[in-house]
Amino acid sequence: MTVEDVARELMCSTPKISRIETGTRPPTLRDVRDLCRLYRLDDAEQTRLMTLAREAKEQGWWHKFDDLGIDSLIGLETEARRISAHDSSWVPWAFQTEQYARAIIRGILPRIEERILDERVTARMTRQEILRSSQPPYLWSLIDESALRRAVGGSDLMREQLSKILEMAADSNVTMQVIPFEAGAHPGLDNTFMLLEFDGSAQSPVVFVENLAGNFYLERDAEIQRYREVLEHLRACALSPANSIKYVEEIKKRSRQELSKRASEHHATSIRKEVHHVRLRAFIARYSVADRN
Repeated sequence: MTVEDVARELMCSTPKISRIETGTRPPTLRDVRDLCRLYRLDDAEQTRLMTLAREAKEQGWWHKFDDLGIDSLIGLETEARRISAHDSSWVPWAFQTEQYARAIIRGILPRIEERILDERVTARMTRQEILRSSQPPYLWSLIDESALRRAVGGSDLMREQLSKILEMAADSNVTMQVIPFEAGAHPGLDNTFMLLEFDGSAQSPVVFVENLAGNFYLERDAEIQRYREVLEHLRACALSPANSIKYVEEIKKRSRQELSKRASEHHATSIRKEVHHVRLRAFIARYSVADRN
């Protein structure tokens, strides 16, 4: 049936049907009921779609933010039973500290308004509560080593951030794996994405891809399968969960040692400068006396 055919049967405008099909406007429950009957869907499918339409009208906490841009993603995360994600450049949202979130958002968007920045940081911290709910999703996170090495906000902030990663990785519903530099080139090298899977048939799996061009939601079977294969490859080339935790601990330890070393070197340099100044003052004083004599 064409859009015009459907509009004629439902006695509504063609643009209305077009906007429903492209997702630019939500359908009413009556629209869904009438479309189900028109398309001769069975009772089970009609019930599923009516449930989705009814739930779509419920407002989540994220709707109070003006400039979030990922309303649909957060809605999917709250319903997901399993989330598999790969992050190639920064620490994933689920592990971020407030200070890291603020630094990374400002780094990516240097001209962002302070109000919008505050909203996004608050939303990101609230978003983490999904993992602490009564029925949290299972999160399997693959983090590229570059995200752990990049000194966002300075050494002190990064050590705090590494501690947060270790804290979150200890949760029973979280698996964290590090993809080390030694893995070389891999399918996720230039790609940050998330695969969300759900219980039952109310929602099919969705892949969320985020980049400068915008946010993309992929749902076709071929697209889902391609990203499943990428995830399998990444899990195989990553360190095991246990070794990943040890690796993060080692990076944190080395960071502390490097800071201590720099502090010692700075202290030694300060002492050398002070000794030099003392000698210089003594030299000047000695020749000043000689000149007077």
